[in-house]
Amino acid sequence: MTLHLFLLLAAGLFAIGVYGALSQQSIVMIMMGIELMIGGVIVAAAAFWSFLAPAAASGQVIVVAAVVAMAVEMAMGFAVTTAIFRARRVDTTDLAEDLKG
Repeated sequence: MTLHLFLLLAAGLFAIGVYGALSQQSIVMIMMGIELMIGGVIVAAAAFWSFLAPAAASGQVIVVAAVVAMAVEMAMGFAVTTAIFRARRVDTTDLAEDLKG
């Protein structure tokens, strides 16, 4: 496999994630779109590291940092979503609009 194919896969994941995050109203589905976008960034970072500098450890650090950021984002997102749902029985962004400021 070539770098171009990995970058095409990463761009596809990112594009599907953008579409999913912008077209959905469910908070969980928006978070799933964001996860796909972060997954695309991880694939691109890993591909660049693997093809450009496989002996350097800096690429591995970037990939691990992105995976950790993805895990923290999902944990915090689901915690906030669960708290909002328990308090107000709201699971879509339209109904959660009154939570602003």
